[in-house]
Amino acid sequence: METKDKKTSMQLLTNFYDWHTKFFRNVIDGISDKDAQNRMGTKANHVAWLAGSLVQERFQLAKFAGISENVKQTSDNLFKEHKGIQENITYPSLDEFKKDWEVISPVLRKALSDFTPEQLESDDPYKMPGEKLTFFDSITGCIDRESYCIGQIALYRRLLGYDAMKYE
Repeated sequence: METKDKKTSMQLLTNFYDWHTKFFRNVIDGISDKDAQNRMGTKANHVAWLAGSLVQERFQLAKFAGISENVKQTSDNLFKEHKGIQENITYPSLDEFKKDWEVISPVLRKALSDFTPEQLESDDPYKMPGEKLTFFDSITGCIDRESYCIGQIALYRRLLGYDAMKYE
């Protein structure tokens, strides 16, 4: 992709990032800690795991971007190295995840705006198998995953009897 196209694409990704920053707050709003742990009799990830995973992803992306190298989310031990949901563990409250979200989101937002073409073309820090990917590809994948996870939490909201997520 041309540098000009990447710059335009980064602006678009930043718009999605901003929406997700707001939507995360909105989608977890009002969900009780008890309901956040409810897997509804399935093996699916519950709301608390989804929320913590989203927070972890932003901290990890910030680390790969060279910012907040030593800063970790409060519950890093539950999510580091892409850990899946763990049985018989009570995950932290959504308030804890929200606090960490508020810490990392503005820091990472600034970095997204400041990336140079060279940084975007650097190797994929996640070392995903398959084709050769760039850091730009990794950013795109992370922001796309945010949409997916927020959508899962929004579905849980409805299944648990909560009002739909607000977009305002």
